[in-house]
Amino acid sequence: MMDAIAPGPDTGPDLAALAADASGERAVGRPTVYVYEAPVRICHWVNAFSILVLMVTGYLIGTPLPTVAGEASDNFVMGYIRFAHFAAGQVLAVFFLTRILWAFVGNHHSRQIFYLPVHRKQFWKEVLHEIRWYAFLEREPKMYVGHNPLAQTAMFTGFTLFVAFMIVTGFALYSEGAGIDSWQHKLFGWVFAIWPNSQDVHTWHHLGMWALVVFVMVHIYAAVREDIMSRQSIISSMVSGERQFRD
Repeated sequence: MMDAIAPGPDTGPDLAALAADASGERAVGRPTVYVYEAPVRICHWVNAFSILVLMVTGYLIGTPLPTVAGEASDNFVMGYIRFAHFAAGQVLAVFFLTRILWAFVGNHHSRQIFYLPVHRKQFWKEVLHEIRWYAFLEREPKMYVGHNPLAQTAMFTGFTLFVAFMIVTGFALYSEGAGIDSWQHKLFGWVFAIWPNSQDVHTWHHLGMWALVVFVMVHIYAAVREDIMSRQSIISSMVSGERQFRD
């Protein structure tokens, strides 16, 4: 499934084959494919930082710090925490929307996290293979230019759906303070038609935070593991945009 382009007869000598390092060993050329475009990578890292801020501040909002001494007017710790939470939430919403818009104009890899080809039998066979590979029941991994089917499933459910849920419930909760005339209430006030009790929305939003914590840990583990064991670049791909196959 690699889209690497082989050099043609008019491209000149193969410099990689002729190059040698200080020890006199020949350089090894490895297939490299440009996968993740710049907007995808920018959105990834901005969203990652925003989610980190949201998880830390969200935990502190749900489990406040001990009371500090002195007059309330002299301390604004919880105010700063809530401000950071609200600001990070709005940044996440903007870049999540940007990521959705780019899926319409970017390459086909930019659309992978927004759908699952559940109608394809081959997709489910490859998901099963990836489960066996992660469970150390397969000896060799399959090579994919973009996300493998199991990673695509995880990104669609653990990132796209969970983040969308957190944005919707987060803005609904914010609308309580902004008032019924605010744009937040006009766009997200319908959430309280599902959960009339505001505390229920708080509870689901808090549980969503822990779901994202689990997803982030699994996501980082899987990326590091695949970078090492599957012999293809994973982490660096979200920096350079290029997927390199080492074998």
